[in-house]
Amino acid sequence: MRSERGRLTALYGGLLVLAGMLLTGVVYLLVREGLYSSISLAVTTVVPAKVLEAVPDPGGTAVPSPRTSFRPASPAPFPSGMPAEAVRPGYAVTQQLSDAVEGAALDRLLMVSLGVLALYALASVVLAWWMAGRVLRPVAVITDTARRLSGDNLLGAPSGEPWGRIDLKGPSGELKRLADTFDSMLERMQRLVAAQQRFAANAAHELRTPVAVQRAAAEIGLAGDPDPERVARIRTKLIDVADNSERIINGLLLLAASEQGLERREPVRVDEVARLGAEGLAAEAAERGVRVSVDARPLTVAGDAVLLERLLHNLLANAVRHNRPGGRVDVRTGPAGIEVSNTGPVVPEETVPLLFEPFHHTGGGGAGLGLSIVESIGHAHGATVAAAPNPPPSGGLTVRIRFPSTSDADEGSGQ
Repeated sequence: MRSERGRLTALYGGLLVLAGMLLTGVVYLLVREGLYSSISLAVTTVVPAKVLEAVPDPGGTAVPSPRTSFRPASPAPFPSGMPAEAVRPGYAVTQQLSDAVEGAALDRLLMVSLGVLALYALASVVLAWWMAGRVLRPVAVITDTARRLSGDNLLGAPSGEPWGRIDLKGPSGELKRLADTFDSMLERMQRLVAAQQRFAANAAHELRTPVAVQRAAAEIGLAGDPDPERVARIRTKLIDVADNSERIINGLLLLAASEQGLERREPVRVDEVARLGAEGLAAEAAERGVRVSVDARPLTVAGDAVLLERLLHNLLANAVRHNRPGGRVDVRTGPAGIEVSNTGPVVPEETVPLLFEPFHHTGGGGAGLGLSIVESIGHAHGATVAAAPNPPPSGGLTVRIRFPSTSDADEGSGQ
């Protein structure tokens, strides 16, 4: 009884055996209740006939009809002048035969019923054991699959086919839904593990480059007895490399923090954050010859103010830096969420998903973490982030962010 299959077998088998015992008892009682009357009727129509023929029938009620019961509750009265000994032989023969036949039939019925019940109990236990195995087979498959999983086979076979999936076949039910949910969880885990490995490899590569530059500048640029002008150039170069490394590290920390989810939520006026973010980038936009227009309609989101500020900053900075002289950036907030559209080079449709990959550089400087941080922060707030290229000649990209509260509001208003 230490396994679920044993417990289910005991439960199913016990219920079946109990039902068989109840059925056997009810049948035995019902047969016993009417068996004597049926036997007496059969016996009196055959055996006592010759005995009763010798008994005179004066027309009274002393001699019962051959088809009436011969077990009266009290002695039947005989008419005057009718000797009782004349009818007693018929009673005696019929009653003795009826009792003997009834006893033999009941004994036979009891023995046969007990034998059938024993076979039924054995068959019930075997059937219950088989049915419990059939019912619990998906659970065993799920357990074996979870036991086989590791970081290697979770990502799939070398041929690209996924490993460690249940893919349970059968009609819809609780266990089928459990198996499908487990497969969905494995798919999400696979994506997370793949993204983590890819992110770690990219981060190691990006951080290795500035370290190598710093080492080369220190070993080569400052070798010997450099003049003050050379030292100043090397110093400026080292500071630029350190600033770039600091931006990468801050981006990594921010990305990691947003992927862990939100610890607390508070109402944030996203429209005000967008307006302040545009003002903060106004000088850089003017230097690049880019015009920024803001249409900030009210939008309040329950989330983290620091992360949402970084989301808007990365969106606007990305739109300004990946633009062209004389271009524009349009920022809109409102019930539909956030939309940032910019002009610039034409973006091929197939490269749009790559823009959200960490360390994907498209020119314009930066560590290549801007849109990946935007997507991670959006997901932490339950939002959907989508991007679409703008057609030529304007080119550029349009990024839309839709928050859950926005979807609920639209559905409630019938839009």
